[in-house]
Amino acid sequence: MEFKEKLAAYVRDVEQALDELIPSSSTRPQRIHEAMRYSLSAGGKRIRPSLLLASRDLFDTEISASPAAVAVECLHTYTLIHDDLPAMDDSPLRRRVPSCHIQFDEATAVLAGDALLTLSFELLATHYSNYPEIGLGLVKILSETAGSQKLIGGQMEDILGEDQQLSGDELNFIHLNKTSALIEGSLKMGATIGKASRDQIEQIADYGRCIGLGFQIMDDILDATSNSETMGKEVGADEAANKSTFVSIHGLQYSRCKLDELTEKAYQICADLNAPFLGNFARYLNERTF
Repeated sequence: MEFKEKLAAYVRDVEQALDELIPSSSTRPQRIHEAMRYSLSAGGKRIRPSLLLASRDLFDTEISASPAAVAVECLHTYTLIHDDLPAMDDSPLRRRVPSCHIQFDEATAVLAGDALLTLSFELLATHYSNYPEIGLGLVKILSETAGSQKLIGGQMEDILGEDQQLSGDELNFIHLNKTSALIEGSLKMGATIGKASRDQIEQIADYGRCIGLGFQIMDDILDATSNSETMGKEVGADEAANKSTFVSIHGLQYSRCKLDELTEKAYQICADLNAPFLGNFARYLNERTF
């Protein structure tokens, strides 16, 4: 199967699992479930859950990765809802549609994000109860990924870095934790479901760090060179908020070269793992325009 066809199949699997595992909009209280589903269905690329499914498929296992993929997408969506709030990035647009707090209100958006975060762990606890060692491993990976020293820590450093000229090391900390950590964690979760060896999980994690940092570098490049219609969200917001980006610190040419370097490293890791889909995924992320 060609790369784009396989990616589309993964995305379809994720969409189906989301529809099955997320409470319906008619579930009481309707407003919170409407907000949760609104944000989950607002045009996401499903990169993280697709990577999780692909990582699991590297190994021979009968255990479904769909609940874990939904858990990752729930957690990712919670971060986006909260990032868009006035107290954070104050962004009115997400994925070409009004942000959750614009479509509903701030209180509902906060609660929708909280509910999605909570649901992500409920899904893992419920659907992997017959595999306690794997289930515990998944909870550990996701909780560490989402915690104060990774995802939330990266967001905190990002906020603290506003109106400051950050060093390259400081910006790398933000990118590796705010953005890359969940990509890396998703891949590790898929490998855990596949009962991968410790060495295999570390290789996959290294791949995740490469494409995760590359993903954020590309976001910075697009923020500097694209437009709101193409991106589906406001561009130039980092510059307007006087935030440091990879492009503002290193320049556009170096940023592009660093992205290519990370992509090639990720591709080589996949060659060692005999994981051609993940190798092509790295190149797909390098070439994206939104």
